[in-house]
Formats: sequence, structure tokens, C-alpha cells
Amino acid sequence: MDVLLDIKGLSTGFQTEEGFITAVNNISFSLKKGETLGIVGESGSGKSVTSLSIMRLISSPPGKISGGSIMYHSEKYGTVDLLKVPEKEMRQFRGNEISMIFQEPMSSLNPVFTCGDQVMEAIILHQKVSKKEAARRTLDLFKEVQLPRPEDMMKSYPHQLSGGQKQRVMIAMAMSCNPSVLIADEPTTALDVTVQKTILELMKKLQQKHGTSIIFITHDLGIIADIADSVAVMYKGNIVETGTTSDIFNKPQHPYTKGLLACRPPLDKNLSALPTMKNFISEGTDGEIKSIHLSIEEVISSLEISFNHISEKRKLLYNQAPILEVKNLQTWFPIRHGIFGKTSGHIKAVNDVSLEVFPGEILGLVGESGCGKTTLGRSILRLIEPGAGEIIYQGKELRSLGDEAMRKMRKDLQIIFQDPYASLNPRMTIGQAILEPMQVHHLHGTDKNRRTKVNELLARVGLHPDMYYRYPHEFSGGQRQRISIARALAVEPRFIICDESVSALDVSVQATVLNLLNELKNDFGLTYIFISHDLSVVKFISDRIAVMNKGEIVEIGFAEDIYLKPQKEYTKRLIEAIPKGL
Repeated sequence: MDVLLDIKGLSTGFQTEEGFITAVNNISFSLKKGETLGIVGESGSGKSVTSLSIMRLISSPPGKISGGSIMYHSEKYGTVDLLKVPEKEMRQFRGNEISMIFQEPMSSLNPVFTCGDQVMEAIILHQKVSKKEAARRTLDLFKEVQLPRPEDMMKSYPHQLSGGQKQRVMIAMAMSCNPSVLIADEPTTALDVTVQKTILELMKKLQQKHGTSIIFITHDLGIIADIADSVAVMYKGNIVETGTTSDIFNKPQHPYTKGLLACRPPLDKNLSALPTMKNFISEGTDGEIKSIHLSIEEVISSLEISFNHISEKRKLLYNQAPILEVKNLQTWFPIRHGIFGKTSGHIKAVNDVSLEVFPGEILGLVGESGCGKTTLGRSILRLIEPGAGEIIYQGKELRSLGDEAMRKMRKDLQIIFQDPYASLNPRMTIGQAILEPMQVHHLHGTDKNRRTKVNELLARVGLHPDMYYRYPHEFSGGQRQRISIARALAVEPRFIICDESVSALDVSVQATVLNLLNELKNDFGLTYIFISHDLSVVKFISDRIAVMNKGEIVEIGFAEDIYLKPQKEYTKRLIEAIPKGL
């Protein structure tokens, strides 16, 4: 294969109050025609900055591409260094030659224009065709990316589409000018495994049809195994390892690569804790990586637990009375039409659901987006009022409680939300955010005692007490999730619903947070309902798994039974969609 894109010595940084910070440090790699190159690494490793540098989309100031070359070899333009092309001419390369799918489609699509108009605009701008021809091509693209009802989708606004559908619109827009290079920046993050699988299959199909070269950016090595020919591993702005996908998976050389591979929950083993980066690397005071000379096999072997251990644990768990009983719960939402809001039907988000949760148990709740998982969790806590059924917590029927009695009960019943940033007040320091629920429930007597408790909780979730006076925007996603966990623990609950609480985290940060949740469960005697669309995560952390589809529990059983011996076709489809790696 001929080299299409050749990057040498690329460096990009940003001017900050602390000085110039280098985000991408003297990296080199190449992309061949028809090849898929995977770039993997954690948040902050420089993956997205690399892609934005190739597209020349780094805002200046504060950003600056400070060195290197990006040689693009094309039939139309010959060989050009994209870093030396004037900005006006660079617009001819964006979209026509090199196109990009961004991580969050909702923030990339204009909410006031229809999806059809936005793709048509890109075609008219780059291809100089009539509006009628652009509309025809857009409809063909919507059919090609397998959007349902493509004619209706042309007239639909972004908010009317699901996450997977919006991502298909972004792919259609990116492919509208038949680019030679497609950069996909985390295009499947936070999507259901089934939707993720269809998006990956779609990208492969389009690549084969059009001969497109793809740079696929992700933190998930399981996805890379499914889609990439070669891999570049990034860590703190540097490429620490490159190779074929087979070599990276079967013979990883760098300790950081080994850590990334090991952090994803294994499906064929039962572990007491997930491996984390600490098992493979340590950093010196100068920031240099120091390898801990352990293989992935050695680390996993040291954490593996026997089935006898699991069996003994089950005897203790299920010989107790349930802490929570849900009986025939229903939460329906009306569908209204017309100027008078006449009800024409109902969305049965939770439809006649019954389940039990036992003290000290983690019950996993899985299913695709829209299946009712989150609505069920919030209905149990009465954050959404159910229309029918019973919720019995420690012998008390929660739906019969008045507002004041329910407020007191919330001390025992907490929730950790999917998006920690949205659930924290940006105007409150994290110390105040954790202290506030203690004041509401009159815990620990005085604010001085409460501040001491906040510092203890911060330390317990792996944050330094000095962080008390910082605001949420000053923390990473993983740190904000720890803050949300500390806030939930502040009122000393017994039962916590974790709603997609690790879905958007890097695999290594995800592993650390899952281990923390397990440790806290054991230390504080907690019980969880753990909601997720990721079956590999749920299998690791759960004692039992309940599978939800279209508002109903379709299957429930022990975690390994659900994975190894699923009874329902829907469950089998969820399992088949999990990226398995090599």
C-alpha cells in the first residue's frame, strides 16, 4: 500500500497561565491507502489534539502547532505539507480530501437546521452542485448509512434522533465528498454495544466501497481489535508503541500498552479487582515511566477468584431477606398531539417490572438506550413518580410515604448519575457540594465536624483533602466521578443506584472507579443497582444481572449464567456485540 499521510515530528501545545503546555510531543506516524490506523490512549494523551492538528483546527491563540510536517500525497494536489498550506486553500482539503467525525454528534450538528439541510450544505460548499442534486445525494447517503426512514430523517432536527442515528448523520456528512482520509474521533463512546457494533460495521463497509483510509481514535482497545490494521499507542503526548494490531495485542512491549489491555474487564474470568495502571507502571519524580516487570497473565492470575469462593458468597447473600422488593412497577409517559395536548397513547418506559435486591448484593441492570433502565432506577427512588406497583424498602412501602417521610428516607437511598459534571453545582466548591447533604440531614452536629468528614471522604475516594476548595471544572472526568461518589456517601446510605456511572470513562479510570465501588461496598456494607449498557463491565461487578428490553425485565440470573448461557435472543445479541479483542 502507498503512504497517503506521512506525519513527522509533529508538536502542538497551548499557552496557559502556567506557561506553554505541550500536548503532542514530536510524534511521527504514517497512514497508507485503504488502511485503518487506530490511535489509542487515555484522555489527555494527545489523541484528539493530533487529529485536530492534521485538520489544522487548532485555535490560535491559545493553541499552536510548534513543529513538524504533515505530508499529504494526493492525485489531485500532488505532495503537499498541510502545515504550510494557506488557511484559505486549506478549506479545499477539509471535507474534500480529509474529513472528520467528532466524538459528540449533538455538539457538532446545528440544532436549528434539519439533518438533511446540514449534509446538503457540505455538499454544495465543496462540490458546487445545485440544491436539487445535493438533496438527491444526501438522500442516497442517508440510505447508504442505513438510517431508518431516510426521507423523514432529511426533515428531522438533531434532537429528534437517537445517539446512534445522529452518529450516522455525522458519518454521512463526513463521507459526502468521498474523502481520501476519514478521521473518527471516539465515534462510538457512550453508545450501546449493539449500536456501536452497527456503526463499526458501517464504517468498514463504507471503507471497502470507497477505499477510504481511516484514523480511528479511541481509548477502547477492544474496538481497535475489531477495526484497525495497525495501532499507535499514545501516553502524555508521546507515541510510546506502534505496530500491527496483532503484534500490539499478542506481544505488547510497553508497560502502558500492557496496562490498557489488562484494564478492560475480562469476560472469561472472575476477578476480585480489575488490573489498573499501577499494576504495570509507576512514575518517577521526573514523570518518567518506570516499568513494573509483570505480564498481563501474572497480574490477572493474582486477582482471579475461584468458583467455590463465589458459591460461598452466594449462600450468605441469598439466605437473607431482600432489602428491596419491586412489584409490578409501571412508569408510563403520555404521547401528546395537537395544540390542546391530547393524549394519543403512552410510552411504557417501565412496564410491570418486578425484582428483588438482597443486602450487600450488586444487581446489574443492562439493556440498550431507551429500554427503561434509567427510568426504572429513578422510579425506585421516586425521582420519577411511578403510576402503579409497589416499592418496598426494608419493609416500608415507599409509594405510600408523604413528602417529608420520603425526604428522610433519601438518607438511605442515593444515586450516582452518569454525568458527574451536570450533577455538581459549578458555583460550589467540591467541599461544599459534599458537605451540603450532611447539613440537609443534620448529620455530625457542626459544620466543623462535617468538614472533617468531607476530608475523610475525599481521602477515601482517592482525592487529596487540599482539593476541598476547588470547583468541578478543575477536575478530570474520573475525578469528578469520585467526587459524586463521595457526595453520595456523605449521608451514610445503605442503598445506591449507579446510573451509567463509568460509561464515558477511559478503561483505566473505569477500572479504578469500579474497584473503588467494590471496596466501598465491602467497607460500608452497601447494596447497589448498577445500570449500564456495557455487559463486560456489568459481568465483572455484579452478582446477578437483569436484562431489560422495551420497559420489561426479559431475563435475570447469576452474572456468568447470563453471559455463558443466555436464554433470550435479545441477551444473546447484546453479548455478541461486545468487542472481544483478538
